[in-house]
Amino acid sequence: MLEKTASAGLARLTGWIFLIWGGIVALKGLYDAFLGQPEANFYSLKPWQFVTREQWFRWSGFELTYGLACLGIGFAARVYARRLPEFILREKKDDVIL
Repeated sequence: MLEKTASAGLARLTGWIFLIWGGIVALKGLYDAFLGQPEANFYSLKPWQFVTREQWFRWSGFELTYGLACLGIGFAARVYARRLPEFILREKKDDVIL
């Protein structure tokens, strides 16, 4: 007996998840780099006492890099999904009860 398994849909879903998450994280990294500041600044007597600007820019750079990497993986998954067939027919395995 044959069963039909979706293959391209899973790659498309993966691509969309990475694209959405990468976009959110990249935008947050840009916000932190140019407009944001660490929460520690709200609780210190003078700004940038606990977290230095250098540390904060390093963190926002990491966020931006991570977001762009996720966007790249998302685009790669979408391109790969175009090459896959919609469904794959394969032999159905018998369910084994342990």
